[in-house]
Order: sequence, then C-alpha cells, then structure tokens
Amino acid sequence: MDNQKLADLLFPEVVNTPEYYEEKFPYRKLPNKAEVTRMAPSPTGFIHLGNLYSALADERIAHRNGGVFYLRIEDTDEKRKVDGAVEIIIDVLRYFDIEFDEGAGFDDSAPQNAYGPYFQRQRVEIYHTYAKSLVERGLAYPCFCSEETLEAVHAKQEADKVLTGYYGEYAVCRNLSYEEIKENIKAGKPYVLRLRSQGSPEKEITFVDSIKGEIKLPENIHDIVLLKKDGIPTYHFAHAIDDHLMRTTTVVRGGEWLASAPIHYELFNVLGFKLPAYAHTAHLMKFDEETGGKRKLSKRKDPELSLDYYRKDGYHPYCMKVYLMTLLNSNFEEWHEKFPDKNINEFPFTVEKMSQSGALFDKDKLHNICKNELSKLSEEELYIFLYDWAKENEPQKAELWFADKEKMLQILRLYMGVGAKRRRKDFMYAKQVFEMIGYFFDMEQEAKKDEFKQNKETVAAILNEYLSMYNHEDDNSEWFNKLKAIADKYGFASDMKAYKANPENFKGSVSDIAEIVRIAVTGRANTPDLWTIVHIMGEAQMKERIQAAID
Repeated sequence: MDNQKLADLLFPEVVNTPEYYEEKFPYRKLPNKAEVTRMAPSPTGFIHLGNLYSALADERIAHRNGGVFYLRIEDTDEKRKVDGAVEIIIDVLRYFDIEFDEGAGFDDSAPQNAYGPYFQRQRVEIYHTYAKSLVERGLAYPCFCSEETLEAVHAKQEADKVLTGYYGEYAVCRNLSYEEIKENIKAGKPYVLRLRSQGSPEKEITFVDSIKGEIKLPENIHDIVLLKKDGIPTYHFAHAIDDHLMRTTTVVRGGEWLASAPIHYELFNVLGFKLPAYAHTAHLMKFDEETGGKRKLSKRKDPELSLDYYRKDGYHPYCMKVYLMTLLNSNFEEWHEKFPDKNINEFPFTVEKMSQSGALFDKDKLHNICKNELSKLSEEELYIFLYDWAKENEPQKAELWFADKEKMLQILRLYMGVGAKRRRKDFMYAKQVFEMIGYFFDMEQEAKKDEFKQNKETVAAILNEYLSMYNHEDDNSEWFNKLKAIADKYGFASDMKAYKANPENFKGSVSDIAEIVRIAVTGRANTPDLWTIVHIMGEAQMKERIQAAID
C-alpha cells in the first residue's frame, strides 16, 4: 500500500509536520537536575484526597530544583465534562497551598504558557499531525468495525479461549487495501484510527519505575484506538504527545495505570519520543472495621476522600500537607520532629522514598498532626485562618463573631492558650473551634445545652443570690469567695476537703454552685475558667443570661 497516499486521504487538512512542533516546543532551559511534572485531571468537578496526594508529590518534585509544575486538562471525553470544573481544581489546590507555574487557568498569552494550549480539545491539529505521520510510516490504519463486529470478535475469542482484544488475526481491518478504505470513506462509514502494534506476545518490556523499581511486563500487542470516530484522540495517544511536547520529565500517577504501561511504552517508541520517568503511586488505603483488613478509600463509602470534606470542616491546609508528607516520604516524620519550625518545603523530598505498598490513611494521626500544628500558629495567623474559613462557610457568623477582633482574640487565648508558654492542643479544625466557642455569641444556636442537676427552686435561689452579690470589678479570688459564701448559705460545702470527708453532710460542694452559674451563662457544664469567660463576655450579657435562666 502507498502509505503516503493513505495519509493524504485520511488527513487532507494537515499541513504541519512533527518537526514543526518539535521546533515550536523546544526542550526547556532549566537548572541542572530540574524536573517538569504535571497534573492532568479530567474536568469532572470531583477532586479528591488522592489527587492532592499526587499533586503534592508533583509540586515537590518540580520545585525542589527549580523545575516546572503545570496543569493540563484532559477533556477528550466530552460526556464527563462539568462546567466550572477547571476553576474548582485550581481553587481547591490553591486552598491547600499548591500552586501551578503554568497551564490551564493562566492567560494563554502569558509568557509562562509557551507550551500550550493546555486543554486537549484545543490541541487536535497537533494530534492529527502525529497521527498522519504514523499512517505515512505504516504504523496506523483506519478501522471501520461496528460495535456488532467488535462484539462478534470478542465472542469468537472467548470461544477460542484466547486473549480478548483487537490484535493479530482478530484485527479485522488491519489489512484492508487502499481501494477498500477509500470506498468505505466514500460510503460515509465512520471509522477510528488504530495503532498497528509492533508488539509480540513472546516478548517483554523492561523499565525502571521511580517508586517500584525495575518492572517487567508483556509487550503491547493490541491495535489500540488512537483517534475516535469524531477525530478526538484517546487518552493514551494524547498524553504521549502532550507529555513529550510539554517536555514532561516525570509522571506521577496512580498504580492502576501500571497495566497501561506497555501501551504507553510502545506509543513513545513508535512516535520517536523519550519515555518520561514514571512513578506509580500506591493507593490510599484505610482500615476496614468490618473485615479487619485494609481497603482502598472509596468515593461511595468514605466522605473523607473528597477534599470538600476538609474544606467544609476547616482543616488547616498546612496540617493536611504535613500529614500527606508523612504518607509520601517515609523519612519525613523524623525530619519534621527534628526541625519542627522549618517550613516543610525545605524537606529534601525524593521519589525513591515514596511508599511501594498502600499508604494507610489514618484519621487519628491526621487529627494529632492538626492539634500539634494549630498550636504553633500565632494569634494573628489563627485569627485570619478562622475568619477566612467563616467567610466562606458561615458568612453570617463571620460578620457577627469577628466584629470585635479583640474579643475574638481573648476567646482564642482562653481556649487555645495563644500567647501562653504552653499551648493547648485540643483543636483539630475550624468547625470544631466554632462549635466550642459558639455560646459567646448565640445561646439559641447551642445544639446541646447541659441540664441543671439541682431542682428549679434551688437553681433560681442560687442565681438570684449570685446576681445580688456580683461585682464586675472583683478579681478571680474575690469572685470565687462569693461563690463559697453562696455555697455555705444554701447547704453546700465551701471547703472541698470537708465535702470529700463527709459528703453526706452537704447538698453538694462549691463546684456545684459554679456549675449552676456556668450552665446559666454558657449552656455547658464544662468550660475553661468561668471568671475569664464572664469578663470576655461582659457584665451585661452575663446578667442577661442569668436572668433568662432564672425566668
């Protein structure tokens, strides 16, 4: 067959050559050892913990030696496309402090976007150029098989008990003549373009995976589809051309793609491209209480797989990054303990230290890291973090609760020990902080109010007595002495030692008096120092709440 003639028949509109694009997208001028990585999601709108895990690895690999981390959108499947998905991807990763150097989301005319376009549907003419080149070399051909024909081939293979797929003697259109192809096109028959695989079932490919080490797999023998009936490329074909022309040096991807490595290996080979370094990551796993074993995190079963889960609850992005780094590099934890005040970007990240087996997602460990890292924030950093979270998730509360900055700072000092020598480590995420301090602003929204243990008459009498004796100028000691006096008056022990020695002689102790006041003021039986709470809240609000409890 005259391959040139066939190429001109299939691609009459293609005028450029592969050499044109090789010159248009030259090798990048980067520092020594610098690498180029990419994140290449489909625009489905769902971005999950696994994406963040890989993106963090990509970002660290690229930026450790002054390389490039770019965003490419693999939108060849129009059915899965969700409007606004690209903005969601960029916004979510930006929230977790992962920034791209170039790619989708940047202005196309920006100087850093010299290797675009970064949407695959905008690169069709590039793919057609390389497809035409493969046809010219006898390495690709049109296939006119209908779905019914392909199903019949599949059924025959199952009956013959051989490997299923489109290859060898089962590749029905592999040896059509030029005249047959021309007649089919003239008749308007739809077709795909397939690779004429050079693989042999007896041979293996060998390559070194940056994480898993040396890998041996059978050669690809399937005549895979390169271009679909609408001329849009398949993922396999498009990503090989894009990774080459965008000069990607390292591809970090999920272990499920390892099975496709023989296809990609052959595509890079027939296209004349150098294969990038592949790093196939382990799945994120979790402990399954039902089976007692480990399983993959599931979109259906595990809400914590979605990154929205962490944004809505207000996990600090730095805490998430610290936790994911413990999963990504086995020696990170030891380094972070040794240098707790160093920015984690200073850690010497290496692909070789990434886990070969499933990385176990441990929520308890994440929460411990959150407690520790939040305790390191300055009061200003903590205030800004909580305010930003509230603006996005609780806008009404943000307006009310943060109206008085000094009041909020006083609350944070009380609850989180901000500014103290020893910081408290009770809190894991913003929503939890808000739930804990809500009573300062709105008693009505307190979901769970603790009940008074004493009868209504006793509670009312003690609270009335408290109001009659209260002086806002009293220091903590004077204020507590008045609680003791109330205790003595109503048959409660003001001396805890006396109470512990003979509890049957008293209705309770001074701590019960304090609890009555505490519940009236906050709705809760357990809080930090009550005198401090009252003075942050203010005399008027405190008295209003006590009166409401009496009423």
